[in-house]
This record gives sequence, C-alpha cells and structure tokens, in this order.
Amino acid sequence: MIPDLSSVSPTAALLGAAVGLVLGLTGAGGGIFAVPALVFGLGWGVPQAGPVALLAVGASAAVGSAQGLRAGLVRYRAAMLMAVIGVCVAPLGTWMAHKLPERWLVGLFAIAMMVVAARMYRASRGAAAKATRNAAGEGDAACAALPPCRLDPATGRLHWTRRVAGTLGAIGAVSGFASGLLGVGGGFVIVPALRRFTDITVHGVVATSLFVIALISAGTVANAWWHGMHPGTQGWVFVAGAIVGMVFGRALAPRLAASRLQQIFSMLMAIVAIGMIGKALGV
Repeated sequence: MIPDLSSVSPTAALLGAAVGLVLGLTGAGGGIFAVPALVFGLGWGVPQAGPVALLAVGASAAVGSAQGLRAGLVRYRAAMLMAVIGVCVAPLGTWMAHKLPERWLVGLFAIAMMVVAARMYRASRGAAAKATRNAAGEGDAACAALPPCRLDPATGRLHWTRRVAGTLGAIGAVSGFASGLLGVGGGFVIVPALRRFTDITVHGVVATSLFVIALISAGTVANAWWHGMHPGTQGWVFVAGAIVGMVFGRALAPRLAASRLQQIFSMLMAIVAIGMIGKALGV
C-alpha cells in the first residue's frame, strides 16, 4: 500500500535527511541522532522510535555502502563476520529494550551519546594534532603499538588469524547488542573500534561501517517487523529523507575537513544528550 503523504508534515523528511547526512559524512553518528530526532521532533516514545530509526539508518547505510563496494573500499569479509554475529546478538538487545522502563532506555541512550561525543571530540583533536605534527615534519616518533588487525602489504587484505576473527567478532557483538537495545545502527561502535584495532584507511573504515550497519539493521528490523512493528506514513517519510541525506552526505564527505565535522557533531551530540537526560529525569 502506498502511504498517503497529504497529511504528512515535512518535519519527518527534514529530520530523516539530517540523520542521513550525518551518517553519510562520518559513517557513524547518524543512528545515534535518529532516535532523539523521532522522540523530540515527532513526539514518539523510545520503544516506538527505535525500530523505525534503525530502518532509516539501515536503508540509508545500504545506499551509502553501495558506493564503497563499487570503489573496492569495503572489507566485506570482515563486514560479514561482524554483521552475522551482530544480527545474532541484536535480539538480546531488543528483548532487553522491552523489559526496561522507557526512562531507563532514555537514560542509557543519553549516556551512550555522551560517551560517543567525548570519544569523537578527542579523536578529532588527535587527528588535527597529528596533521600539524606531520606538516611540521616531526612525524610520529613515539609510534603506538601495531593494531591486532593488520592489512597484508602484499595483497592489501586483512591477514586473518584467530585474534583478528575474535576482535572483529567482539566488535560485531557489541554493535548488534546496541542496535537491538537502542535502535541505533552501531556505527558509533564500529568506526572507533576499527580505527583503534585495525590499520584500515579512514575511507575504508567508513565504507565498511556502512556495510555492517546495513546488514545488522536489516536483520534487526526484520525481527521487529515479525513482532508487529510497522513504520506508518511518518516513519516511511523519515526513511526516505534519510536516504536522500545519505546521498548528499557521501557526495560532500571528500570535500570537508573530517576533524572539524567531528568536533561539530560531537558538540551537537552532547547537547542532544543533555536534553535526553532531562527527559529521563522528567525535567
């Protein structure tokens, strides 16, 4: 059935576009904004907003990851491993989301946003400082220890070991649990984890993250749909807006300074998190 759009406010489309834009620019952060956008923008509850937010994030991530697949940036074996484990763990998060009071869910979501905002801001400052050192010719005298998941210089692919599989599997499990519990795509887990534990390039990390998000979201949304979730007209408009935002975000990403974008998003995320804490406390 085609939704009747005559009674739909443009707010849903604009909020969805903003979420898709953030996700397209950073490979993360869009999902963490999606639930607050539905809660504050459309007045939905967190249990209702979670699956629809995940549908929007998953659909837009699928569009964004298609570009990465064409460019050969997606580490598809790593992505498939993380996604399979994430999909298996996601129902546990969904089950817990239905058991917890909504106030607790809002509080947990706010805490997650604050943690992500802090890490994103620190990462952006670190990247800017590294760029300054490199420009000055100082390099990285005190190089950090090599990450456990490394690319093979001969093939350009990950060198698979048990440690690599275990590390990527753990990332997928945490991401899947967060997807089911909070209705987020999991990019806020995947991107910093891949940056921390692998030597995949930034563009490869973003493309791989989008691919994993699309796969985990598809599995989690299918489970929610099986249990009676239906987005409704406003929800479908939100999803469509997110897809359009993703297209623009992926087009703009190469032209904008990543560190500055991360700083802006992290500060905005902190502000939204404060609002979520106020909602949880009934302020």
